[in-house]
Amino acid sequence: MFPIRDLNKALTTPHVNRMLILVNIIVFLVTLLSYYGLIDSRFAWDIDEKFAMKPNDIIYGEKLYTLFTSMFLHAGFFHLFGNVLYLYIFGDNIEDAFGHMSYLVFYIVCGLAASFAHIISITNSELYMTPVVGASGAIAGVLGAYIVLYPKARILTLVFYGLPIIVPIPAIIFLGFWFLMQWFLGMYDILLFNGSSGIAYWAHVGGFIAGLSLALIFGLKRKKAREARFRL
Repeated sequence: MFPIRDLNKALTTPHVNRMLILVNIIVFLVTLLSYYGLIDSRFAWDIDEKFAMKPNDIIYGEKLYTLFTSMFLHAGFFHLFGNVLYLYIFGDNIEDAFGHMSYLVFYIVCGLAASFAHIISITNSELYMTPVVGASGAIAGVLGAYIVLYPKARILTLVFYGLPIIVPIPAIIFLGFWFLMQWFLGMYDILLFNGSSGIAYWAHVGGFIAGLSLALIFGLKRKKAREARFRL
């Protein structure tokens, strides 16, 4: 299943969500230019070495800033594209519900929760020194909040059923399936590959649960209050 867009128009302009998407794209492009030598090639190496999160550093209280900076790094075009697509589709409504600055805090908290979930889940000692990058943990938090705040919203989804067709799927089904897949693949990864598949599935699970929890505690109340103000 491949999401195209949601049928859930936001009431406000998602300035923060757009900023997050732009920052992720700019960082990736600058890194890409450095990899190909179009700008100082040491720049890409410095980014990976200084700003990617290594679990071992965090455990020993070193380079704690990488918990934040790693959220804006990506391992390749498709990694970036998938994250930006999901953030574009689902992030505007979560910003709408939480408010601009609260959404930014929410996003960062979910990203931090995802990183800690990944660290806790490690079963292969080699992974303690393996750099972790990507916005997917924070974006998983956005998906967790969306399933709470907009469970009935329709997601236009490209489904390959013989021929590709576009089907409107309720968010609770689309995102519920996504979460179960992350959980299943995380278990599969541990049992068959000792966690060394290269994908931080448990970061996705941790971020999703963090977003879901924050939406239940704060999001529902804020969403109702903001919608009431717009109805006045």
